[in-house]
Amino acid sequence: MKIESVIQKDDSLELTTSRGKMRLTAYSENILRIQYTLEEQFSTKPSYMVIAEPDPDARAEVAEHADHLTVSTSRLNLRIDRETGAFSYYDHQGALLVREPLQGGKTLSEIEVVKTVFDADVELETGQGADGLRVRADAATRIVDRRAYQSKLSFEWSDGEALYGLGSHEEGMFNLRGQHQYLYQQNMKAVVPVLVSTRGYGVLMDSYAAMTFHDDAFGSYLASETDDELDYYFVYGPELDEVVRQLRGITGKAPMLPKWAYGYVQSKERYVTQQELIDVVREYRRRELPLDCIVLDWQSWTGDLWGQKTLDPVRFPDPQGMMAELHRMDARLMVSIWPIMNPDSDNHKEMLAHNALLGNRATYDAFQEQARALYWKQAREGLFSQGIDAWWCDCTEPFEADWKGAVKPGPEERMRINTDEAKRYLDPELTNAYSLLHSQGIYEGQRQTTEEKRVVNLTRSAYGGQHRYGTITWSGDICANWDTLRKQIADGLNFCATGSPYWTTDIGAFFVQNKPELWFWSGDYDDGVDDLGYRELYVRWFQYGAFLPMFRSHGTDTPREIWRFGEPGEPFYEALVRFLQLRYRLLPYIYSVAFRVHRDDYTMLRALPFDFRADAATYDVDDQFMFGPSLLVCPVIRPMLYDRRSRPLETTAMTRSVYLPQGCEWFDYWSDRVYAGGQTIEADAPLDQMPLYVRSGAILPMKEQMQHAADREGERLHIHVYTGADARFEYYEDEGDSYRYEQGSYAVVPINWDERHQILQIGDRQGTYLGMRQDIELTVLFYSAQDGRYERSAKQAHAIYTGEAMELRISG
Repeated sequence: MKIESVIQKDDSLELTTSRGKMRLTAYSENILRIQYTLEEQFSTKPSYMVIAEPDPDARAEVAEHADHLTVSTSRLNLRIDRETGAFSYYDHQGALLVREPLQGGKTLSEIEVVKTVFDADVELETGQGADGLRVRADAATRIVDRRAYQSKLSFEWSDGEALYGLGSHEEGMFNLRGQHQYLYQQNMKAVVPVLVSTRGYGVLMDSYAAMTFHDDAFGSYLASETDDELDYYFVYGPELDEVVRQLRGITGKAPMLPKWAYGYVQSKERYVTQQELIDVVREYRRRELPLDCIVLDWQSWTGDLWGQKTLDPVRFPDPQGMMAELHRMDARLMVSIWPIMNPDSDNHKEMLAHNALLGNRATYDAFQEQARALYWKQAREGLFSQGIDAWWCDCTEPFEADWKGAVKPGPEERMRINTDEAKRYLDPELTNAYSLLHSQGIYEGQRQTTEEKRVVNLTRSAYGGQHRYGTITWSGDICANWDTLRKQIADGLNFCATGSPYWTTDIGAFFVQNKPELWFWSGDYDDGVDDLGYRELYVRWFQYGAFLPMFRSHGTDTPREIWRFGEPGEPFYEALVRFLQLRYRLLPYIYSVAFRVHRDDYTMLRALPFDFRADAATYDVDDQFMFGPSLLVCPVIRPMLYDRRSRPLETTAMTRSVYLPQGCEWFDYWSDRVYAGGQTIEADAPLDQMPLYVRSGAILPMKEQMQHAADREGERLHIHVYTGADARFEYYEDEGDSYRYEQGSYAVVPINWDERHQILQIGDRQGTYLGMRQDIELTVLFYSAQDGRYERSAKQAHAIYTGEAMELRISG
């Protein structure tokens, strides 16, 4: 691909080559957009992912040389080989970030795009599976709609470089080097087409078709099935937090979730009546077990009217009264809604009348603005007007087709089965985008209805930019076994590395039992909670879940409420309660970090290279993570007490290996031990204790025990200071709900630890909000290491903070 001419325009650089044209646009000093086309003109289709326009102050300077061109911003340098068109990316100091293969890394191969045409009298095949209602239109005509291209972007990655991202997939891949991944939407696949590198850059592919990633014997590349052109963004950090910040700069900010969304969410498949919902919440309150939300899963509608967005009047005779009682107990309700509708339902008939359905005449067309508005109208009239608080948009990849049979198809076959089904009803260029558009409709509809209640939308699939619509994505209908728990850790870290900040998992897994006739229903515990092996697995999963952005239990086959695992004084019950209470004590820390996610484009669930990129030993640590800036979380991922069917394990040590990253000291949260970074230790892990460490130079604001997120708001705030390095933390408060924070209705208190002078500085409160209390009673606890140990709570100070700056010193 020889460079033949160079044209500098006001906002871009255009290159004519021996095969097509390229355009380079500086979106910021850290971001270059690259387009490559074989057409006469570049595509003018709007992006669903990218919402930003180029910064008019960002300039890319061009210098021409005999054998190459250089395109430079103040932060990035791009070298383009004149003979081959190969790109090499450098930072502003001249260090190589990554290069394309010498022959060039951008490929377009022309294809025909086939479209399905459905006749008015098309026959529909309706079926009910484990994953809900499915409607298929079999008799249809396939025609060639247009021509497009398969696109491919190749790189030569460096030895020792680690790659993360691509979303959440079930295989548990962490460092993607040497791996192969398929990017299409499916029950346990949530795609985000972003890679980030430990060499300090990221790549976002602006494509919505099925894709593949390779770094193996077949090459090192990202490839898309159907595109008008190759369109991607190269983003420079160099720190991974800065890469994510730049990505959100072009795809949109993550809005604040309500404070209650960071509390505990109780769910199962399924609560059947309004009385059952109320009774479960009452039992949580009676036992003084913290809870903020309960979930109403599928079939809340009447009979078999699948997807109808109204409650069955027999089982839910008084929805407004139910909501009033739940709210009186300071609990919220999340309700499952589906994009697929039974033809006998009123919602379906209304959609059909407005020509708002896809070709199977059951799934609403989220790509139509009027269809999204109608879907929200139905959700508002049938549910939101009754007082429900949050959405569970299930099955946001509505055309998966491989959840049947006893044998799981191979990965290539699964991709073919699912993408072929999706392409019957969706444009092949858009098969990955349904969840993104569906989420947009819910968010915009609720925002237009009220500003008093923040959007919370739990989705089963995702795409780039979806985070700007108030979504949390969960990892789908996984199975209960230890291997799945281990894989979930890496899956969540890779999802959040893409810039999508809110991810969770079904604590305890969705499928617990084993049904050999269905490949996906393959849990290890046919006796459910009666199996002590499952109780142990559930406790460890619960401990892990307490340090996820959303803390949520869910699944089928067996109950999930805390008391199903024992009673007070019994080990499994007490272990669950300990971590449930710890989650609530940490809410001031978690909610403050959530504000950073919104304001600073921060990442809450953090792969270790986000904080320790200089420590290459962290690059392949796939079973530990940072939760916010201060906490190192090390889930237990193997059984120590029981095998399946309650068989005791006799010789298993109650420990796990933990790597403590370089660059700081690590305080054991549970004991008085302090460890130097840069070493692997064997950590104690009894049933009620997951290895948890606080880095030196950390500030943790905490509360005393609460029953819900708004409980005890006026009571004492405990500030835990882990010394050994300077520390900074911004304590955040607002109303807990509403969007007034967007107009500045919130308060931030800067807290700084000066290690040299041993002084804690609490700065002037910045801002105010409705209902803000003026005074905060503080207890400050200082932890200082000496000879590998520290005294817990022995050094402390007490004060009343009135909003004005103050200083506190360590006292014995």
